[in-house]
Amino acid sequence: MADASEVIPEADNELFLKRLIEIIEKHGIKVLMPSSGYDIYPYSMNKELLMGLGTVPVVSDPGTLEVCRDKFLTFKQLSTKFDLPLTTLEPDKIRTFPVIAKPRFGKGSKGVLRIDDESDLKFLISKGEDLIYQEYLPGVEYTIDVLSTLEKKALLAVPRIRLQTKAGISTKGRIVIDKDIESICKSVAEDLKIMGPCCIQMKEAKDEALKLLEVNPRLGGGTMFTTLAGANFPSMILDMVAGNEPSIPIISEITIIRYFEEIVLYNQNAEKL
Repeated sequence: MADASEVIPEADNELFLKRLIEIIEKHGIKVLMPSSGYDIYPYSMNKELLMGLGTVPVVSDPGTLEVCRDKFLTFKQLSTKFDLPLTTLEPDKIRTFPVIAKPRFGKGSKGVLRIDDESDLKFLISKGEDLIYQEYLPGVEYTIDVLSTLEKKALLAVPRIRLQTKAGISTKGRIVIDKDIESICKSVAEDLKIMGPCCIQMKEAKDEALKLLEVNPRLGGGTMFTTLAGANFPSMILDMVAGNEPSIPIISEITIIRYFEEIVLYNQNAEKL
């Protein structure tokens, strides 16, 4: 779908930066807009170098990325100002079940487990994995797409209910207008000094109180839902990089369903590939 494409090493490869610079110079790239939880780190750590090449990496600073990456640091920084589920690194102090165990540095819902009793908890502890333990939240789950300026001021927040997810990515969702959620998430983004896009996860507790789970300092996998509702984040980011004031769009409350489509390809001899 793009006008040009390039192959690049994985983000933690030592050749990633060298190859990235080659591509920037070859195509005259002016904006880097990461969309994964991997390339945000080399973009952020090399921000000054990249800007010296005339390229703007729209990504938060390394300190912000680390707080968001480490779910326990997220809890420590935000729990005094916002409502978060009880979170601990000490499973031996857990007395109430069920609880949720998840990797301290995980992403995409990988490794998230519900622990229903003490025997399950003891078995998990015996594996010696680096986990955090959180209060179980049984209610409705929300993803909130937030866009902040290059000066780290939150512009807008678009909440959506996660009706269905696969591998941590929303496949069915409903955009909702909720001023309280929007205000909270904009405050969270500003507290963390987010630059550009982020997506925030929240979920309802037993008493229906909405609690903050995590902050992903990048475009979310379901950002297209927000685009279809009226807020085109990439377009607004390009406006900001160009020095223009982005207009705040009117959001439509819509429901979106994703589906797979099979595409058959043929070679020049009309043989199926």
